[in-house]
Amino acid sequence: MNKFLFKHIDNSALIVFRMLFGALVFLESAGAIATGWLKRTLIEPEFTFNFIGFEWLQPLPGNWMYVYYVVMALFGLMIMVGYKYRMSMIAFTLMWSATYLMQKSSYNNHYYFLMILSGIMACLPAHKYASIDVMQHPDMKRISMPNWCRWVFIFQLFILYSYASIAKMYPDWLDTSVPELLMKSKKNYALVGDLLQQKWVHYGIAYGGILFDGLIIPLLLWKPTRKMAFFASIFFHLFNSFIFQVGIFPYLSLAFAVFFFEPEVIRKLFLKRKPLFTENIVSDPNHVHIFKFVFIGYFVIQIALPLRHHFIEDNVLWTEEGHRLSWRMMLRSKSGNTTYRVVDKATNKVTQINLRDYLTKKQVRSASSKPDVMWQFSQRLKDIYAEKGIDIAVYISSYLSVNGRKSQKYIDSNIDIANTEWSHFKHHEWILPSNLDENN
Repeated sequence: MNKFLFKHIDNSALIVFRMLFGALVFLESAGAIATGWLKRTLIEPEFTFNFIGFEWLQPLPGNWMYVYYVVMALFGLMIMVGYKYRMSMIAFTLMWSATYLMQKSSYNNHYYFLMILSGIMACLPAHKYASIDVMQHPDMKRISMPNWCRWVFIFQLFILYSYASIAKMYPDWLDTSVPELLMKSKKNYALVGDLLQQKWVHYGIAYGGILFDGLIIPLLLWKPTRKMAFFASIFFHLFNSFIFQVGIFPYLSLAFAVFFFEPEVIRKLFLKRKPLFTENIVSDPNHVHIFKFVFIGYFVIQIALPLRHHFIEDNVLWTEEGHRLSWRMMLRSKSGNTTYRVVDKATNKVTQINLRDYLTKKQVRSASSKPDVMWQFSQRLKDIYAEKGIDIAVYISSYLSVNGRKSQKYIDSNIDIANTEWSHFKHHEWILPSNLDENN
């Protein structure tokens, strides 16, 4: 195992990836400002639905989040050129992680992926060549890296894509119900809107998605199929970028290709003046046992997290319990009607809550279909009324449709949600049983 992990290989791929990664996170940060995403998500709301347990993480007041994102964009540029790389990478990781954890109305697996990828990059020697750091400190220049620096990306991608493929293997995806629902919202797209409504396109998306996610990493690793797989990746990710508009993720996914091609190919394309490393060196790091414990432990966690919903009652498509951090991407369509009823415990006075009085349009969608957000909003209402000296109960009436099915009662309207406890790893009884496993 030591030979596999610590054998030195040419580092051209990592150096090029650092440049691409820095450019992309710059675009992600600057794009959040330019597109209005930052304003809609972190500035306009009175408060954000943070990840439970991170209530202390809230956006900076006023327009200071613009400054926050400008700083992140600057760190992206510093990463790209390799200037004070370690500090820049750690700072970006912390800042991006904070914005991810402080809001989930715009939850996206890609944001989670960028968070853990940033953490990985902070640990790698990606600034040892073609960087300002090397220009200022020539003694740190290196043309090689340990083999694990390449395989940490490959293992992570294999886990991501494998779970994404497996998650699609359920009836509503296999009969193309979900792709059809997803494409209905794209019918007004210029040139391709009508094409996306064709049944054969839905089958292509359904089964092409399963096959691509399940096979892309093995096909990229095997030299005879590598080029074919790369061109398939270009089509797949550009399609996702155009149709689903998922930010930098498609281009970040394409950037990973540098770790699958031979170092000589990458060097000739991007770093023509760089010497090619060809020596046979195995160099164990200090505290090698601690390193292996952390390396293996990290991937055990990555493999285990997406499995947790199997140990929680009912269907994850219905309950959402165990959905996050599990690479379950664009798998279902939800719609429904939800109302909140506040009862003054002292007077029994009932108040119907108008969600728009408290939440943005995007937050209303989450507070109408996601149990953890429903629970958090109930806590929010409890706190608001407590400031007025009123002790309340909060009851939710919710009917939900998943993947076009007939609406079904979602929440037990007789339970005071504001006075229940939240658990990350077990089922909440106030989420009523689903009928998703029935043939209807």
